Amino acid sequence: MTTFQALMVNKVDEQVLVELKKLTLDDLPKGEVLIRVAYSGVNYKDSLATVPNGNIVRFYPFIPGIDLAGVVVASSDQRFQEGDEVIATSYEIGTSHFGGYSEYARIPADWVVPLPKGLTLKESMIIGTAGFTAALSVQRLQEHHITPETGKILVTGATGGVGSFAVSILSAMGYEVEASTGKVTEYDYLKKLGATTVVSRKEIYDGEIKPLGKQKWAAAVDPVGGEPLASILSQIQRGGSVAVSGLAGGKQVPAYVFPFILRGVNLLGIDSAYCPMDERLHTWERLASDYKPVNLEDFIYQEVTLEQLPSVFQTLLEGQVRGRILVKL
Repeated sequence: MTTFQALMVNKVDEQVLVELKKLTLDDLPKGEVLIRVAYSGVNYKDSLATVPNGNIVRFYPFIPGIDLAGVVVASSDQRFQEGDEVIATSYEIGTSHFGGYSEYARIPADWVVPLPKGLTLKESMIIGTAGFTAALSVQRLQEHHITPETGKILVTGATGGVGSFAVSILSAMGYEVEASTGKVTEYDYLKKLGATTVVSRKEIYDGEIKPLGKQKWAAAVDPVGGEPLASILSQIQRGGSVAVSGLAGGKQVPAYVFPFILRGVNLLGIDSAYCPMDERLHTWERLASDYKPVNLEDFIYQEVTLEQLPSVFQTLLEGQVRGRILVKL
């Protein structure tokens, strides 16, 4: 019988335990596609899965990891054959269906994406949900007529996974990008990714939210949320848009209605988890072609094994990570 290692979280009283476990294929949930996992990644949501009040995991014990890429070992669905290289992200993976921190994963076929030509398995997980979310954000802005000629684009949380990829994609497409970060030491990194200018968090939000502020940006990609998002909305140009995908800055957005009714500003929610499959496939194809950064290795902050993985979650929660943490299985 095949045995393998997986990183499992379990809740005992009010404490969440994170430890390696040896499992068999019978321990995996139902699904048509069995995958030998090669790589996963670490996202903010994955880190929340390891703390008591993260509100990510639906039941315990559980295998987190919302991203995975690997090779099909067996499939009862004709769309996938043994030996196929595939990606599986989003949907309920890593929240209510065992995720990518496991040497094997069994996934519903409807959640699986064939690895696009132009990407390796490792590259697909350097991108992961973070890069995919950034790509969706850029596409949504374009759907709302934000072009390079429209004006400067703000990217907040720019050293994080979503922010880093948003800076890279936008700059490659000819946009003028202003990147925001609280890390003075990372200005050169953001310039290398293509940011035209880099500003501190305080220049975006100084603690005061005005009904209307000076019109600074044509649009914004915001994976932060919270009060900073309310401040950004008041500073978007007439007819501009903000694509929001995160809540690291808080769950509540105490915004005024004036930007929406006096300037026609659009607040665009980005849902990468349940993005329709046709749009998902199209976006991954773009991430393998015109959206693909020249040197994806520059996005890797750290590469870890399953054994090393527990040590990085708190670092990410504290906002100390630049780019992506890759998990090699």
